[in-house]
Amino acid sequence: MMSPRYFPNHFSLIGLAATLSGCAAVGPNYSEPYSKAPDAWATSVGRDLRGGTTNLREWWVRFNDVRMTRIIVAVREANPDLRLAAERIEEARARRGIAQSQLFPMGNASGDYARSRASESLLFPVPGTNPSNLFSAGFDAGWEVDVFGGVRRSVESAEAGIGVSQEGYRDVLVTLYAEAAVNYLEYRTLEERIRLASANIASQAESLELAKGRLEAGLASDLDVAQAQTNLATSKALLPLLEAQRAFARNRLAALTGGFPGSLERELSGNAGIPVPRKGFSSGLPADLVRSRPDIRRAERELAAQTARIGVATAELYPKFTLAGNFALQAEDVSNLVDSPSRAYSFGPAFRWNVFSAGRIRNTIKAEESLARQAYAAYESAVIRGVEEVESAMAGIAHEWDRKAQLDTAVEFSRKTVSLVKQKYGEGLVDFQNVIDAERTLFNNDDNAAVSRGQVAMNYVILYKALGGGTEVLLEAPAAVEAVSR
Repeated sequence: MMSPRYFPNHFSLIGLAATLSGCAAVGPNYSEPYSKAPDAWATSVGRDLRGGTTNLREWWVRFNDVRMTRIIVAVREANPDLRLAAERIEEARARRGIAQSQLFPMGNASGDYARSRASESLLFPVPGTNPSNLFSAGFDAGWEVDVFGGVRRSVESAEAGIGVSQEGYRDVLVTLYAEAAVNYLEYRTLEERIRLASANIASQAESLELAKGRLEAGLASDLDVAQAQTNLATSKALLPLLEAQRAFARNRLAALTGGFPGSLERELSGNAGIPVPRKGFSSGLPADLVRSRPDIRRAERELAAQTARIGVATAELYPKFTLAGNFALQAEDVSNLVDSPSRAYSFGPAFRWNVFSAGRIRNTIKAEESLARQAYAAYESAVIRGVEEVESAMAGIAHEWDRKAQLDTAVEFSRKTVSLVKQKYGEGLVDFQNVIDAERTLFNNDDNAAVSRGQVAMNYVILYKALGGGTEVLLEAPAAVEAVSR
């Protein structure tokens, strides 16, 4: 029987190991990087960019279009790319659990039976029963004490990896919302362009009839009719192109919502017009980008994960201590397996130290440090890119509003011009070329004004995307992912 003095000594050894495992981990401790974002946006394009607080979380509400909102909700619930990003979060959480498991002892239970027979033709026969049986059941355990924090650093890296995958999910979410909104606005813009083109084609058809009537009356030449027919055919040639582009936008919207072409006929039916938010909004401060843009937050989490990996590599310079032991019951007869003489055990501490690795460990550390510097540079680049995208989007909104105002004015006067020139042509006061020129100008101005209106709306989407709008504060798995997991 073991001496009672044995147990306190070895429990003290285990306590010492646990104390050592709580020591400071090797490698650098992570601190969030300093943001170099400017204090304010450029004031040169700020005159139309003021107003109340913008709800970046549900920025699409500002468009006051229920159908657009329903499409974006459908993207949130059914897009397969979003489900893929959500599963990456689950994978990262599982990998954190794998890393955390290394902090605790590992144990294995075992059992076996063997029957063996030795040769009786040997010079010295095997003593004892021949053949013999051996029954065995036991348990073994081992624990690598994390004295220098290599395992804790790996857990820290895995924890940051969860943040990386979460921000990746948010980044996919922001991108999909913006893409759905842009395609919806493009669809409505093409719808408006088709409507205006059809109206202009109808007007040009009337001019053709006017030219034919004057030809029959002997008041015009064949040239007027030929010009009218050319102008009408040229205008009609644009319609198939616009119809094809509208079909492309419709099919893309269906794919974004996890459906097939034709699945959004109800949402896209009718000519709903181009929804445009009112002028004036608050874009916050440049420093807010660090908290709102998922690509910047993801770059920060990647830097945190990579910083922890330096500690994982540095821990390889130090010895690793383990506590291991096993206990078994062994007997030739199964009925004696639980008897006291059948016990067998062994336990004790051990260590392993890479005293020579030909520079492998130190070069691994240098490589991880270089990767951390690369991650920091990527973070700085993400901040700069974010500020650039917001500034460009704000400039696009401001200047497109100005362009749209001028085009609306041009359309108004073009309509008056067409009406007057047709009247004067009917009275024989102007050539038919004046009618052709006026109708072409109106056609182009109408089309450009519709494109500009759609571009204003799309620029708002681009801005909200650049500001990181559309992300959830609390990240939860979509219902579709939960259904798949069940």
